[in-house]
Amino acid sequence: MGTLTLRLPEQLDARLTMFAKLDDSSRSELVRTALERFLHDREREKLMAGMVESAKFLASNPDARTESMTISAEFAIADSETLDLAKDAHVMHETWWK
Repeated sequence: MGTLTLRLPEQLDARLTMFAKLDDSSRSELVRTALERFLHDREREKLMAGMVESAKFLASNPDARTESMTISAEFAIADSETLDLAKDAHVMHETWWK
């Protein structure tokens, strides 16, 4: 496990100490948990920003929009066929035991 040394302002240090006591954990454990959550949130924000950029590109680029609509229509057909098969399977299951 790596080691990190931090210089904290007195108020932040006092808050860290107080919360560590309240949680009955070490200061290191509390900082580690907070850092993990912070990094997780940052990764998620970057992922979401990338998805937004991709959606904007698809919406603004006529060729990409046409291609995505074609793909969407193909999936709609496949979804419909799958639902039909599932309905048939449900009916077959109901009548199987009679």
